[in-house]
Amino acid sequence: MEIKVLGGGCASCEKLHKFVQDAVKELNIEAQILYITDMCEIMQAGIMSTPALMVNGKVKTMGRVPKPKEIKKIIADEA
Repeated sequence: MEIKVLGGGCASCEKLHKFVQDAVKELNIEAQILYITDMCEIMQAGIMSTPALMVNGKVKTMGRVPKPKEIKKIIADEA
């Protein structure tokens, strides 16, 4: 599983990255977590507002930090 957190490195982006790391650990799944800060790559992914969460190439959230419970559900549904 590939999970991408996309954002410019702001506090909200850092928070989402931490929540994703915690969720993967709690779910005990194999996942590659990438933190993408390159704006060209973010725009190529179709992200118009950050932070954003992509799982297996699909945009799951954009422009907000979901609650940890929602993040776990998103990841579990893709596992």
